[in-house]
Amino acid sequence: MKRDIVTSAIGIIVLTLLCGVLYPLVVTGVSQVAFPGNANGQKVYVGGKLVGSKIIGQQFADQVVKNGKPQVDKNGNPVTNPDPRYFQGRPSATTPPNNAASTTFSNLGPNNVATEQAIASNIQAYLKLEKPYYPGLTVAQVPVDAANTSASGIDPDISPANADIQAHRVAAVRRLPLSQVDSLVSKYTHGRGLGFSGEPGVNVLQLNLALDRLRGST
Repeated sequence: MKRDIVTSAIGIIVLTLLCGVLYPLVVTGVSQVAFPGNANGQKVYVGGKLVGSKIIGQQFADQVVKNGKPQVDKNGNPVTNPDPRYFQGRPSATTPPNNAASTTFSNLGPNNVATEQAIASNIQAYLKLEKPYYPGLTVAQVPVDAANTSASGIDPDISPANADIQAHRVAAVRRLPLSQVDSLVSKYTHGRGLGFSGEPGVNVLQLNLALDRLRGST
């Protein structure tokens, strides 16, 4: 019995050192040398200030203020409206939206009533924001990524079709030629992974930062 206890204790200590200390250190060291950007979350800095990550979605919105008081929901999260000057990411399933510490998806089936209601709400919000600048926009033209959340809930990209629609709003609000905004959309559109995996996407953070760098863009 004593021998079994000693053997078990040694096994626990050895495996803890190997799997809990040595292995994480080796993986961390290799990743820092070979892929430092990815290992550190592909953080983006502007003027020495951290403004986001290339691989984590974020909101481009203003907090709603009523009677001089910032509004919050029942959970204490800020109530916001999309900032029309910026491209908007896809809907997020996390609480609050685009919460990288709580990546999640609803796990509800496509025919679930809650799913149908959420998609309908996202479509109406999209039409409300975009239709004043894209008068012919219909429900059938709303891109899938504007109606549904991603698996992670923090997707940093939108589809080129989504960006093309939003470009009309951004160009009008910023008083820029639509062709100039479309050119930026093309610049920050990336292809499929390894040429075949996934779909082309537009990185929202990079695109919005490029817009802010334009002279005369308000």
